[in-house]
Amino acid sequence: MNRFFYTLFKEKIGITHEVSTYLNVISNLLIIAILGYLLFKVIRYYGSKFIKKVANKTKTEFDNILIENKFFLNISRVFIFLITYASLQHILIDFPDFLKYAQRFTNLLIVVSFIWLVKSILQSIKDFLRTFSAFKDKPLESYVQIFMILLWIIGFVVSFSIITGKPLLRFFTALGAFSAVLLLIFKDTILGFVASIQISVYDTVRLQDWITMEKYGADGNVTEINLTSVIVKNFDNTITSIPTYSLISESFKNWRAMSHSGGRRIKRAINIKINSIQFLDEKAIEHFKKIELLNSYVNEISEEVNHYNTTNNVDKSLLINGRNLTNFGMFRKYLDLYLDQHPKINKDLLFMSRQLAPTENGVPLEIYAFSSEKQWLIYERVMADIFDHIFASVPYFNLEVFENPSSKDIMNLK
Repeated sequence: MNRFFYTLFKEKIGITHEVSTYLNVISNLLIIAILGYLLFKVIRYYGSKFIKKVANKTKTEFDNILIENKFFLNISRVFIFLITYASLQHILIDFPDFLKYAQRFTNLLIVVSFIWLVKSILQSIKDFLRTFSAFKDKPLESYVQIFMILLWIIGFVVSFSIITGKPLLRFFTALGAFSAVLLLIFKDTILGFVASIQISVYDTVRLQDWITMEKYGADGNVTEINLTSVIVKNFDNTITSIPTYSLISESFKNWRAMSHSGGRRIKRAINIKINSIQFLDEKAIEHFKKIELLNSYVNEISEEVNHYNTTNNVDKSLLINGRNLTNFGMFRKYLDLYLDQHPKINKDLLFMSRQLAPTENGVPLEIYAFSSEKQWLIYERVMADIFDHIFASVPYFNLEVFENPSSKDIMNLK
């Protein structure tokens, strides 16, 4: 075919040698272009349909993923460019100088299409691994990205070698001398890659983990871990981007352990007015016996206290003498029993009410327990219900919750 049109135009039609030569090249190029286009369409459409039918019959999902990531489209491009390259020396046989540049340009297309082919393979491998539970929360994007960066660097060097016609070894030697500058340019990328490996090895962050990082205003679920950043969708539906290396070099909070544990911690206190705390006399003790949760405890502890005071001949004409019960201590015991019978408190984990150090705002009474409900909305409701009950219970123990006076309180003093 390389000289068919030249013979047709020169000998049969009688066109000059020079014009026949150009018409021969143009005709050959048109035919190659048309054939290449038709072949590309055949491979892309009919080949794809055939491959999809075969893929649907197989048990593995990998072939379907290859189709989704356009693997067969990219490989058809490589195939077409290779055919084009092999045909150039026959088409441009009369134009050796132009042949050299055409081959270089075609080689560039082969390099670029090969890179896209490798990318589709890597994306397919990543998506296939995501189908396994062991890899669903791993930062696979980081590994794909670093490999693609290295591949593009190699592709750039190879392309530059093709354009200039210089040996490839010379460019890699120059690249070694230029390594310090490259390290500076790709510093964040290199740090991100190292961080991605550390995150994966030490399992510090996974996809869908709830993390909190106050420095970056992050408080939500991790949706993506790539080479340069970790994307967090906050609970207010905003998006926060955190540099990947920051998860190694700086402090953050990961709530995964809580999510996988038996409960979510409740740690909140109310302040009790100190002057509302008092000893209990017999009348008050009888009153507390009417509270069902406290009945058994009051009977047991009051008998123990009375036995001690009687044994030691304590003068109880003054209430402070000997052993005594207090309304604050009784309230703490009541809360312990209340938490013990609460259906939403995990009894396998520590739970208690405890007295903290007194402050200018009274004595803090803290509830420390673990809700068996870990979902945020339900957890908040459980904690609110518990403290609603606590606030409503305080008056039954002749205690008062400390509150700073409002302007209305001050006005009522007049």
